[in-house]
Amino acid sequence: MYMQVESRTGTLLHLKRNPSIRSWSLLVGISSVGLAAAYYSTDTWLWKLFYVAGCAFVALQNLEDWEEAIFDKKSGKAILITYSLYKKLLTLCKGGQEQVVVLLKEIRDVNVEEERVRYFGSGYVIVLRFVTGISHPLTQSAVLGARSDVEAVAKELTKFLEFDLVGSRPQAVEESNDSESDEALDTQ
Repeated sequence: MYMQVESRTGTLLHLKRNPSIRSWSLLVGISSVGLAAAYYSTDTWLWKLFYVAGCAFVALQNLEDWEEAIFDKKSGKAILITYSLYKKLLTLCKGGQEQVVVLLKEIRDVNVEEERVRYFGSGYVIVLRFVTGISHPLTQSAVLGARSDVEAVAKELTKFLEFDLVGSRPQAVEESNDSESDEALDTQ
């Protein structure tokens, strides 16, 4: 599952993503290797603690992040938030949350892009394209497999941002660029 619609009103779209079942399975699997090594080894308790802690550290490193995207038309902002349990533990609860805030009027387009995922093939991610030419992914990690899930979220986001209205948003961007170039010509 890519992102789920947490809430949707006329002025607010709240998307949320939790770690996938594959991520939780890796956490349990790697942690259980450490527990099994500690249980069946004849080493001292210090080595057993090292086995458990080492495997727990690797397991947490492989856990995906919790991600949220809040698009608010009232404030005119989009807020992308990422929570990482691994970073929170490494920084002793001082870090672990990253936040990106952008203006809704700066978003020009919403696209689904294919991204290569090491060892697993390809995945899909939604990319926000801004008027300035910069692109930013909606989430930090791609979803493996079904492109249709990602396209459904992209369609919902496009509908909320009213990009599906023919020519309404891109034309406004072109008009603002034309007026800027006209002003530049007037000053010369």
